[in-house]
Amino acid sequence: MSVLLLLLSALVLIYLGIGGTTAATVLVIATVVGLFQDGWHILSILFGGGLLALSLVLLIPGDIRREKLSAPLLGWVRGRLPKLSDTEEEALRSGSVDWDGELFSGQPEWSKLLDAKPAHLSSEEQAFLDGPVEKLCDMLDDWKITHEDYDLPNKVWTFIRENGFFGLMIPKEQGGKGFSHTAHSEIVMKISTRSVSAAVTVMVPNSLGPGELLMEYGTDAQKEHYLPRLSSGEEIPCFALTSPVAGSDAGAIPDKGIVCKGQWDGKEVLGLKVTWNKRYITLAPVATLIGLAIKVYDRDRLLGDSDEIGVTCVMIPQDLEGVHSGARHLPMNTVFMNGPTWGNDVFIPMDQVIGGQDMLGKGWKMLLECLSIGRSISLPALGTGAGKVASLATGSYALTREQFGRSISQFEGVQEALEPIAGYTYMMDAARLLTSGMLDRGVRPSVPSAVLKYRNTDLMRIVINHAMDVVAGRGVITGPRNFLARAYQAVPIGITVEGANILTRSLMVFGQGAIRCHPFIVEEIEAAGMEDKKAAVEKFDGIFYRHIAHTTRNALRSLVLALTGGLLEPVPRQGNIQSSYRQLARFSAAFALMTDVTLLTVGGGLKARQRLSGRMADCLVHLYYATAVIKQWHEEGYPDDQRPLVDWCLQTSLRDLKTSMRELIINFPVPLLRWPMRILVFPLGATGLNGPSDTLGAEVAASIVKDTPLRQRISRGSYVNTDPEDPLGRVLNAYRLANETRDMRARLHEALRNRDEDELGGIDLLMGHQRKELVDWACDQGVVKKEECDKLLEALEALYDVIRVDAFDADGLKALSRCAKGKRKVVERPPREEE
Repeated sequence: MSVLLLLLSALVLIYLGIGGTTAATVLVIATVVGLFQDGWHILSILFGGGLLALSLVLLIPGDIRREKLSAPLLGWVRGRLPKLSDTEEEALRSGSVDWDGELFSGQPEWSKLLDAKPAHLSSEEQAFLDGPVEKLCDMLDDWKITHEDYDLPNKVWTFIRENGFFGLMIPKEQGGKGFSHTAHSEIVMKISTRSVSAAVTVMVPNSLGPGELLMEYGTDAQKEHYLPRLSSGEEIPCFALTSPVAGSDAGAIPDKGIVCKGQWDGKEVLGLKVTWNKRYITLAPVATLIGLAIKVYDRDRLLGDSDEIGVTCVMIPQDLEGVHSGARHLPMNTVFMNGPTWGNDVFIPMDQVIGGQDMLGKGWKMLLECLSIGRSISLPALGTGAGKVASLATGSYALTREQFGRSISQFEGVQEALEPIAGYTYMMDAARLLTSGMLDRGVRPSVPSAVLKYRNTDLMRIVINHAMDVVAGRGVITGPRNFLARAYQAVPIGITVEGANILTRSLMVFGQGAIRCHPFIVEEIEAAGMEDKKAAVEKFDGIFYRHIAHTTRNALRSLVLALTGGLLEPVPRQGNIQSSYRQLARFSAAFALMTDVTLLTVGGGLKARQRLSGRMADCLVHLYYATAVIKQWHEEGYPDDQRPLVDWCLQTSLRDLKTSMRELIINFPVPLLRWPMRILVFPLGATGLNGPSDTLGAEVAASIVKDTPLRQRISRGSYVNTDPEDPLGRVLNAYRLANETRDMRARLHEALRNRDEDELGGIDLLMGHQRKELVDWACDQGVVKKEECDKLLEALEALYDVIRVDAFDADGLKALSRCAKGKRKVVERPPREEE
């Protein structure tokens, strides 16, 4: 009994997270009670007393624990922890941990999610969206931009400059708007629903240009000179990071700056002789100020004793001799300004180092912190915008398009495609707002930024593919009528840039998150790296046993919550989604357990186990997006009409979470651990959590077809144009008329079904001039009232117009060819001496 009571007490204490003196006292009492029950039997004293002594050694710090246990364990742990490069160590020290840390903890504190200040727009920001942003969208014709001009019109460039679109995030005192990150996201999202090229043009100076780096790290003189010029559009910035031989591995950039003296404004000053060759750089063809990431070397020891100073961020005025730019890439024929830039031995003074000479070698940290902001906003907003316009347009088209005498929105096959369009769009929007809210609170979410960039662009691809399936032939014909072609063509851009999704998923999300968000790993790595052995053991001793308790607690929680359906877990009652909270808590515990098991067994080999880290990343993605949906529903006051969407998102996330966790365990690289993990995570089998039912799916599909406030909520923030001559407006106009004439058309259908065989022959509701004949017949027969006839004819004309596609005669195709004709240029860095 002494052993049994001791073990049971220990398990309860671990599950509840109680340690220290309180735990030691409970264990002593439990053992004494057990010894009493055993009649103080010698075996009970030996085994119970021995286990108690070992437990107290583990619980209470002391010389015995440090010398006999911690010191040897530290040597073993040194060999298991991942080996970090300099850039990875910088990544660990940059950014912040917020809600992602709760998900990694295994026991998320839901109040931290629900009580966090939400994303919010000020009245000034909303006015900008309703005013200048709306007007900018009115000015854009994406067909002409892409197929005739191959650029934004001059009047659009002027409007963007004059209305401060390049200075959204720059403080007002330096000429900018001083907007929030949420406003930035909303602005980019709305423009993207009109034109991807215009959205990219606006988003890059605000998230990926030198402006963000200058605001955070620039000297006072640099801020005073450049920020007002960037705000007004007098300077157009770009930031060049990607090299031909260093794409996702930005730490391997070969571009360099050599510390030397040179001439600047007629004086000899200390500076850098910079050589670079960059590609895929947005705005490079028109940029007047080129931001560069380079590696700085001090070969003549002008600054100190080190030859290599490290990654540094500098600014190169485009008009300097030796700077080359202007040639353009065409990213999937999307015509935002993008191209290469290169230069050879271009001299700049130290004043052109962002932050001045003191920031030499600190560029990697600067980039990591600022890139995490841009990755949280730009492409996630663009992906959400694509989902919103797909929901708006495809839902409208599905209602208006008729086959076999009824709307295709009533076909279950079509509903099956509409369902993820609506559900994933809501999910993307929720994750976007959760993360922008973090940014507005001052968080630098390095892990959520990778999660959001990867998942929103991936969901954009899924949503647009489903939309194309619904629109079918109407979507594959190029022309000014096509409202999906540009988004479909632009999908690979979001998937590829700012860190390719394959590597973001398989290397960055979990590889960085497992260490950055773990409550103990960072400190253990620091202890393992300390040269002072005594100090290292003391630091390690204060962390490691808490880590063991943390892992054991999550193993117990995973098992108990799986067996009980999470009933022992206290969860919020708002929204009546307790079962989802409990399942998320269960899988958070399982995810935390799997994180520790992975780091313990795979350790430094994690980089090579990219299928493993990719599946772990997927688990985190589904946890993050499910909780983002809960947060969004909470902030909107739990409206009943959103309940089907919320249920769909939660059920889909939990199904995908279960699948990812199951595949992770089945394929775990240490076979002996597969069954123990399966028992702890899926003790009753990987059953249940099968995703949304067909009935719920049909409700969600209807949410973007029926003209309700919920449809408006899903597409909220997108640009809406009902002009019948506009590609999207044509569909929305037909949708409006279809709803307004639903009863008239139903009467007409019924009359046609009951007509004599010879009457009207084979007339079709939509075919050519017969529409007028049909409406006249309906009026004469009293099927529709005379005052309804004009409206009915207008609706039939619009319904036919919406299914028409563009066709070009030979002269038209030749005209397009002339617009597209240009000289292809192979751009390479000028020859130079071997380094």
